[in-house]
Amino acid sequence: MPITADSFRAALGRFASGVTVVSVRDDEGRDHGMTVSAFASLSLEPPLVIACIDRAASMFPLLERADWFGVSVLEEGQEEVSRRMADGDVDGPSRFDGVGMVRRETGIALVPDALVHLECRAVARHEGGDHLILIGQVEHAQVGEGKPLLYFRGGYAALT
Repeated sequence: MPITADSFRAALGRFASGVTVVSVRDDEGRDHGMTVSAFASLSLEPPLVIACIDRAASMFPLLERADWFGVSVLEEGQEEVSRRMADGDVDGPSRFDGVGMVRRETGIALVPDALVHLECRAVARHEGGDHLILIGQVEHAQVGEGKPLLYFRGGYAALT
């Protein structure tokens, strides 16, 4: 039976993923962030990660040309942060309102109290259907304690 968009979504929805916020600064120095669940490690040497960005995302043009981006791996208690950063009705720079931010080595905005903060130098971009595959070399990392926020079957979940 041929795969449809709905059956493909249902199949991949059974793959639990962590929830991240990818952040970037625009040319005017404003901070933008968005929830991204299509994120993974790519290489240990050098330390590379990938984030897949929908071409329809408001941050797509910024990430398409950014030299640096940040990744905040959300902790299990940060579901509301994820929802805020995914809200299509809220403008990119306004998404940090009520969430706050911290800055580390590169000055990129990162989500406070996240499980992990990564600051990445964009090293490659590839076409991937309706997404941009953004490859970043991790230049700085900070790791916290706790459990990750997970996304599974169209909803949030936690490790038990």
